[in-house]
Amino acid sequence: MPKKTFEAAAAAKAHLIVQLKENQPTLLKKVEAACRGAVPLSCAETIDVGRNRHETRTVSVFDASPAVVKTEWEPYVSCIIKVERFTPVFNTRTHQWDARHEVSFYLSNRSIKAEKAITVVREHWGIENRSHYVRDVTMQEDASRIRVKPGIFARIRSFGFNILSINRQGSIAQDRFEYALAGLSSLRKLIA
Repeated sequence: MPKKTFEAAAAAKAHLIVQLKENQPTLLKKVEAACRGAVPLSCAETIDVGRNRHETRTVSVFDASPAVVKTEWEPYVSCIIKVERFTPVFNTRTHQWDARHEVSFYLSNRSIKAEKAITVVREHWGIENRSHYVRDVTMQEDASRIRVKPGIFARIRSFGFNILSINRQGSIAQDRFEYALAGLSSLRKLIA
């Protein structure tokens, strides 16, 4: 999470919410400590049931001042968004339900209500699942070993992904396979 992102958002007067990950250990510890004893500015909760999953999500918004005061982040971060996810998971060995608990922290450059934050975070994961996951798995971007001008090949994969998305009939993987077979048969006709 580079500061340049926050600087660009400030220059564009855009609202920015960024997930805080373990690659910022000092800031993460300060944020966790600031949220531990503080009273949230607002809270919201949702319960999602579907796809054989029952997830309770609690969002709390905190003032970021205690975590970022006298740091390089002070001019950029306005509030902390804490997302807690509780999901019961069936353990096939013990035949019992175990509770899985995950906590994520997000930083925002503007104040936000918990009700809005919960929607924004969910929409982010929708993008992650519809685009990034498909690109990583189906288009195999993470497995790419291209080291010379990788940006060119990333753009080519983006063109392919966009074409497949627009002309989608099944899943991206199925469509990719069908188009590859169609291209192979066309190539055979040209050679013959």
